[in-house]
This record gives sequence, structure tokens and C-alpha cells, in this order.
Amino acid sequence: MNICKPVAVCGRWFVNKITPQRLSKSLWTKFQTNFGVYDVVDHLGTVSDPRTVPEYVTLPSYAKTGVVVDEPDQDCPPEIQNKGQIEMLRQSCKFAKFVLDSAKAQLKVGATTDDVDRFVHDLVIDNNAYPSPLNYKGFKKSVCTSINNVVCHGVPDDRPLLNGDLISVDVSVYLNGFHGDCAATYCVGKVDDYGKKLMSVAEQSMYKGIEACGPGKCFSDIGRAIELYVHQHGHNVVSSITGHGIGTYFHGPPVIFHSTLHSYPGIMKPGMVFTVEPVVSQGGSDVEILEDGWTIVTADDSRGAQFEHTILITDHGYDILTI
Repeated sequence: MNICKPVAVCGRWFVNKITPQRLSKSLWTKFQTNFGVYDVVDHLGTVSDPRTVPEYVTLPSYAKTGVVVDEPDQDCPPEIQNKGQIEMLRQSCKFAKFVLDSAKAQLKVGATTDDVDRFVHDLVIDNNAYPSPLNYKGFKKSVCTSINNVVCHGVPDDRPLLNGDLISVDVSVYLNGFHGDCAATYCVGKVDDYGKKLMSVAEQSMYKGIEACGPGKCFSDIGRAIELYVHQHGHNVVSSITGHGIGTYFHGPPVIFHSTLHSYPGIMKPGMVFTVEPVVSQGGSDVEILEDGWTIVTADDSRGAQFEHTILITDHGYDILTI
């Protein structure tokens, strides 16, 4: 989740191909191709007002204004976290994973993604933490919920979850001055075999990328490992969505590319903390943005799936912090 040229990155929440408006498929109840049978998200629902945050909760710098002023430039070297910072990151990442796991029970047919947002927001606040997405560059909600062909930054709204939906839930929290970030894709009701395969490939590709991490290894090894696995299983990596460094800031260097289309220079060093979060598509890798400026969808309406962990580079390998 960083800014990087020439591609757009998930961390800064931009992509490189923007289409403000898409042709409606409102006459179709389901979209059927060799990708399976599922509902295509081609328009936006009604988004409720941002939820309130009590005064006692410690806020990130952007919480009141939406303006991000304290994130390191992507040209800066990745930060090396000290022991104290690593311990704080462990706590925030562990809590983020707890929230993500807890949210799974809310993903039922008929529930809305706004219901999921309410649950996540309340759980985070009840634990004296702040939901990192809220008002980050003006984002209105406290979690990202991406359904079927929405591959990233889905804004929770009044759309009810349908039987057969795939939904990616991306949880980020700010606890004791540090951010934690993780995501997973889940089935709603009964999902077809194509969708189940997509989820499996996406999750395993994330672990292939993580296994490529360690001190002295090139950042480009991550994308190479992910892309190889995904292509072997007949799918594609959405290359414009990247991982990012994380700490007291939500997004920073390094930029973690999940394919070989682009690469971040340099090698990993002990104390670096960043996310690995590939988005895998059944179809092509091109994406578009809906008119809200946030919701990223596949250009060919194929489904996507995303899994994410935050990891720490150690002296002898890596640690997954979001477990």
C-alpha cells in the first residue's frame, strides 16, 4: 500500500487504469462464463456516514483531516524497526488478526457489508484502538470489503451478501501508535468450485511469497515466487496491487510487488516489516475504478481473491506477525 511510479499501489490506494463509469449489467442476475456463476458488482450501493470515534482513542495523524503527512517517501530506504518497535508491531498485528477472525462470523447471506463495517469498527474501538482505513485520504469506512469482481478497497455499503459470494475483508488497526494489517477472502454460503480454486491459489501464492523472504534476499524474489505459482495454476496476479512497509505509519517503503512486471530494488534486512498481499484474478490483470474513486474491479469482471499477512524479517528468516 504505497505510492510508486509508474504503477499504482494498494497502500496509497490508487491504480494505473481509471474508468469512472462502467456499463451496467443490471439486466443480468448472474454473470456466467468459464469463470463460474456469481453476481457482478457493477454499481455502488448506499454508503452510510462514517462512524464516530471516542475522544479517549489515540488517533493517527490523518484521523481528523484525512490528510496524510507522516508517511515516509517511497524513495526512502525501508525502516529497520528496533526491539521495542517490533514488540508494539506484534501487538497491533495480533489484534488485527483477531478482528479479522472475529469478522468471519458476520459474513452470512443477507447481512450487508455495512453490517460488517459496524462490527469491525465497534470491536476495534472497544479495544481502545483505531480502525486505520477510517478517513485515510478521506476513506469513509473502517474496513475494506471486496466482493467477487471487486479486488480491492471495496467500500462497505447496503448491498446484502448473496449465496455464492466471495468476499475479501481487509482489516487494519492502529494500536498504541503502530498499525497492523491483514486480509483474507471468505465464502458466503455455497461457492462454486471455480471460486474455491481461486481462493486456494490466492492463499497459497501469498505463502509462496512469504517463503521467499529472509535476510539478504531480493525483494523481487517475492513477486517471482508468487507469479510462478499463480501462473502454474492458470490464474493471474493483479500487478497494480502491492504490499508495503508498515510501522507508526500506515504505508511506507518497501513496495512489495507481487509479480515480475515491476521490481523494488535492494535486499531484505533484519528488522524490516512489510505486508505480502497478492490479489489473484481468474481472468486478466487489468483493473478499473468505479465512480467513488475507491472501488477497484477487474476489467473483465472475473473474480479476485486476496490474502495478506504482515511479516518481520529476522536474523535467520521471517516471522509472520498477523497470526
